Amino acid sequence: MVKNQSNKNLKGKKWIDLGSLIIALFAIILLNYVGSFFFGRYDLTAEKRYTLSDATIDNLENLEDIVFVRVYLEGNLPTEFRELRDATKEMLDELRAYSSGNLEYEFINPSASTDEEERVEVYKELTRQGLQYSNIRMRTGDKLSEQIIFPGAILTFNGKETPIQILKGQKGISQQEMIANSIQQLEYEFMSALKKLSNDEAKRVAFIEGHGEMDKLMTADAEKALSEFYNVERVTINEQVHALDGLDAIIIARPDSAYSEKDKFVIDQFVMNGGKVLWCIDPVFARMDSLKQSQFTMGLALDHNLTDQLFKYGVRLNNDLIMDLEAVPIPIVTGMVGNQPNYEMFAWFYMPLLIGNQNHPISMGLERVKGEFSSSLEAIELDGIKSTTLLSSSEKSRIVNAPTRISFNVLREKPRYEMYSSGPHNVGLLLEGNFTSVFKNRLPKKILDDDGIDFKEQSASNKMIVLSDGNIIANEVNRKEEIYYALGFYKYTEETYGNKEFLLNAMNYLLDDSGLLNIRSKDFKIRMLDQSKIDRDRIFWQSLNTAFPIALVLLFGWLRMYFRKRIYGR
Repeated sequence: MVKNQSNKNLKGKKWIDLGSLIIALFAIILLNYVGSFFFGRYDLTAEKRYTLSDATIDNLENLEDIVFVRVYLEGNLPTEFRELRDATKEMLDELRAYSSGNLEYEFINPSASTDEEERVEVYKELTRQGLQYSNIRMRTGDKLSEQIIFPGAILTFNGKETPIQILKGQKGISQQEMIANSIQQLEYEFMSALKKLSNDEAKRVAFIEGHGEMDKLMTADAEKALSEFYNVERVTINEQVHALDGLDAIIIARPDSAYSEKDKFVIDQFVMNGGKVLWCIDPVFARMDSLKQSQFTMGLALDHNLTDQLFKYGVRLNNDLIMDLEAVPIPIVTGMVGNQPNYEMFAWFYMPLLIGNQNHPISMGLERVKGEFSSSLEAIELDGIKSTTLLSSSEKSRIVNAPTRISFNVLREKPRYEMYSSGPHNVGLLLEGNFTSVFKNRLPKKILDDDGIDFKEQSASNKMIVLSDGNIIANEVNRKEEIYYALGFYKYTEETYGNKEFLLNAMNYLLDDSGLLNIRSKDFKIRMLDQSKIDRDRIFWQSLNTAFPIALVLLFGWLRMYFRKRIYGR
């Protein structure tokens, strides 16, 4: 009887267990079915580093074709580069989650082949496609080896492809910081590349001509860089009222002669009607070509007839030049070795290394921007106009008023540091708000009543950028061979400064309506490891990580045996 009752209880327990299993499976299936109609992701980091911006999500959700990304960060990589690879994969997974299946990727090892000639051909092809390689050193025990890696990707969309440089080089910081900064910019880099390939109806940007502005060769690389995002052209106003119709932005690139009042009026009404302007104005005329041909040159105030217009918009251009101890070096002859001149590099105070505002997306995280005969400018306090400094000289700078004599002789003596302490001085300003026309209360009634002109005396909310150094957007040229160098590249040191990136960010900020600059401005705290502490406590933490898990397992086993004996030993 007792045995039958025990069998009945056992069968009942089996049915209960089976029922519980069926209910659990049904609940799991139901939850998955209901979950298929909802989508959500939760970012538990304090700075929301894994939360994509609204602009990114919107672009991904509206993809109409497959985006394919080939990432060349694979293989036997050092620890820091493995971290960059893992972060890149995490970002691509995050992007794919919002793309409705329209984003795919693969990681490729460009050094996978054992044939050296084949590897070299792969390297050449990746370089041709626009990726830059990095030559890194790896230490294995006592052996030091070198390895070429391509920390970049190729994005393909709509039958077109573009390179993405994942590792963002930056002078003066450690490799660990460089990789951390690169991780921070991953979302921007991928979405910027996608925008570049999907922009079928690009906005129109024009360089203004006719007032001694820089020629096509001097702005060649700027035009090339901008043309990846916009339709770039050159326009001569020639006092034609409708000369700027259809344009979204104009660039006034270092004029050296005066604008007529009619040309100013055309630009003014362009601004009043929402047009964006990048003003690259030299208040003082000074050129390195003149200095190289003689012992000295003069810095003379320029009359381009734009001072009153810019003052009305909220900025004062000063007739001065900045001398900065933090400057680009130039080769100077210091003597003769036999019959050959001996050159040494000296910081040329009139070529300042400009510092970007780290709190604004246009200039945040940029390399120093190379200036040349930069002047200072000041924001004017006007109702409805907000000014933001974008570029400035260092604290170790001073101002010399024009007219001024400029000579290499200033390098013969050690600088008096107490004289270089008035900085920083503004060189780039962003102006945002409702601008008032410089022609308000100046035009005759006949013009005001002309429907063909449709005069406006105040703009809606608008923005413009003013630079007091036109050379910021000028690339170096070789006039004899009619060739140009990359914008920001300096041939004497073979360094590339942040000029091109600043220009792209500036125009992107003025014209961008998809929030790319908001993506770029995302900032999260980089928690760097203390290398000295790592070296000091390495053995302790290695031992702890090895021994603690084993001790934990042994302790768990001993406790399990102890309690089993206590329970079943009775």
